[in-house]
Amino acid sequence: MKLNYNTKIVGTNIVLVPYRKHHVPKYHMWMKSEELQKLTASEPLTLEEEYSMQESWRDDEDKCTFIILTKGNEVDEVEAMIGDTNIFITDKENKVGEIEIMIAEQSAQGRRLGWEAVILMLLYGIQYIGLKVYEAKISSSNHKSIQMFKKLGFEEKSNSVVFQEITFEKNVCDEWTGWLKKQFKFSVQDIQ
Repeated sequence: MKLNYNTKIVGTNIVLVPYRKHHVPKYHMWMKSEELQKLTASEPLTLEEEYSMQESWRDDEDKCTFIILTKGNEVDEVEAMIGDTNIFITDKENKVGEIEIMIAEQSAQGRRLGWEAVILMLLYGIQYIGLKVYEAKISSSNHKSIQMFKKLGFEEKSNSVVFQEITFEKNVCDEWTGWLKKQFKFSVQDIQ
């Protein structure tokens, strides 16, 4: 999304940066994993297709993608990469966005870094994109993500047996936004 292309979000333990060309090779390596493909409902792409995908996400007004970096090591962004988080605008009129999270590096899993990344992304969507409703579509076998979104106050909207996917939803309200802001300190910065 052009809106976030020069934006960096600095949290307590992580930093979110726009998905750029130099991130593509490591991202492509992650997405060769059959487990990650299953959990993210993704198809394998060639490296060239991955570069094209990165460009389309950068230019698409309906997709907001950040790479998640561990804080303190972000000078070498590729080395610091642990995953990504996205918002896809699914209904502009009603300001609905679908949120996604992926912690690809096993060494970063189970450390609540995905929790922080999702909260920062939710707040970014509320404050900078103006979202009023969030959806999360999660593989019914992804129990960690299901539990995380339930803890974030999302409720089950639908369950597709055919696609083996559960859709969760959360309406944005002042009380929930205030609760999110209390979870982690963060700043939004302009970068080049």
